[in-house]
This record gives sequence, C-alpha cells and structure tokens, in this order.
Amino acid sequence: MKPLFMWAGGKNKMLKKYTNYLPEQFDSYIEPFLGGGAMFVWAYKKNPEASFFLNDANEDIMRIYQSIRNDVGNFLTTLDKYQEDFLPLSKPERKKFYYALRQEHAYNYQKWTATEEAATLYFLMKTGFNGIWQINKNTNGRFGTPSGLLNQKDKVYDYDNVMEWHEVLQKCTLISGDFTDCLEYAQPNSFAFLDPPYRGSFTQYGVDFDDTLQQKVIKLLNDLTSAGSHVIMSNRDVGDGFFESRQGDNDLVYFDVTYTAGRRKKNTDGTHSAKKAREILMIGEHNG
Repeated sequence: MKPLFMWAGGKNKMLKKYTNYLPEQFDSYIEPFLGGGAMFVWAYKKNPEASFFLNDANEDIMRIYQSIRNDVGNFLTTLDKYQEDFLPLSKPERKKFYYALRQEHAYNYQKWTATEEAATLYFLMKTGFNGIWQINKNTNGRFGTPSGLLNQKDKVYDYDNVMEWHEVLQKCTLISGDFTDCLEYAQPNSFAFLDPPYRGSFTQYGVDFDDTLQQKVIKLLNDLTSAGSHVIMSNRDVGDGFFESRQGDNDLVYFDVTYTAGRRKKNTDGTHSAKKAREILMIGEHNG
C-alpha cells in the first residue's frame, strides 16, 4: 500500500529520517492532519492490528477516503469513465479535458453524488500539478490546481492500490473536523502524528494557518502527551525561535531538507533551483 495521491508536504521522503524517533509499538494511531496519508501507511504497516483515527479539515479530501471505503464500486466506475476518455487523447487534448472537468467540478458538482464528486476530484488530483492543492476565485473557491505533465501512458491510477485502501479503511475511523477533536481518541500507548500546514507555507486549508493555530497544535501535542500518547509534531523552522520558546519539556530535532514540489525558479543553465529549508520535529516528553 502507498499513498493514494501526491501531497505537498507528504512524508514519504522524510520517513527514513524519522525512523529513530517513531515508536516501536502502539495500540492506536491518531492523525489530525491526514493529507496524503504517508505516515498512516507507515503506521498501518507497522501495526495493522491497531485502531486508527484519521482526520483532515479538508472535507473534499476526506470524501475521497470515505468513498473508497464505503462505495468503491461506484467510485471506480466514475474514475474508469474519465480514464477511458482521457488516455486516447493527445497532450493538448488532455489539457483541454482537464480544465473542462475542473470547471465542472468547480461549478456543476451539485449534479453528482458524493461518490462521483470524490472520484472526479481524485482524477483531477492524479492529473494535476505535483500534488499541489490550490483554490482560487476562478474555480468557485474549489480545487483550482493547474494541469500536470499529462504524460500517463496506460493508466491514471493504480487499481490494486485503491482496492488495498478500500480494505484497510474498513478498520479506520474517518473524521473531518477541527484537529483538536482528535484529543477524544487519545489513550495510553496511542501514537499521534501531528503534521499541520507548515509555518511560512501555502496552506491547503484555504485560510492562513497562523501562529495562533500553530500554538493550538503545540497545546494538542502537550494534551495528548499528558493522556499517555506518544506524540510527534512536524513543522518548519524559520529561524525565529518560535518552537524553541514553546518547547517546554518536549524534545526538538532538526533536519535540513530540500523541497522540490511546486514551480521552481529556472537557472540560467536551464536547470531548476530547489528550495532548501529546515524541518523540525517536536517530540512529546512521553517519548523520552
């Protein structure tokens, strides 16, 4: 099993760096900012017998997971129709198809069932640009990401992976609410991974995830830790001491990383610059 879609800020590339800080054993897993679910995939493979509580405030994203869990047959029927229409097209025709469907998703989604709407969004995410989530006034405040490379050869999505997710999600509690709601699922020996929109970054929530909300995430970390959970929060260090001044008894770990998602600045030699940054983990004192 692998993440269903690319997601800016996804943790696939960071997992190896996190290994030494992740718990070896846990009875339940809590993720308040699910996104693409890379850390959940790790947690499920680590302990498939655990209980899983997955949340994201993005209702559109959660509708994809809910549709795959509860109505995968109709989800695939809609997805396959788009794939069959899309694959024979030339690249310019694919681009036209993408933007026409994105416009339908923006303004005419009321004609679809919840599952059809979810499958439409999933198709757009699989053919859009680099896992970036954008919304804008031209798409009615809904998904507005530009088209991607559109170079798919024989398939847009991985059928086997979707079906594996269908089976795994039967074991999961799916929520779409405020991230603090996850506190009610905490218990001794839970593992909670908090991956909010990073400081200084574009947010998939359509609003500014400001420092007041960042402080609420730190409070959630402390509350979950007090409840006996193993807790890790990831974020970006922008060098202003924000996390250090709010560290308390928690541990901080730093990683130098390079971001390549998004449109990058082109150098004079035709190559593209990658953005260097410093990521930070805040680890609840319970982890030692």
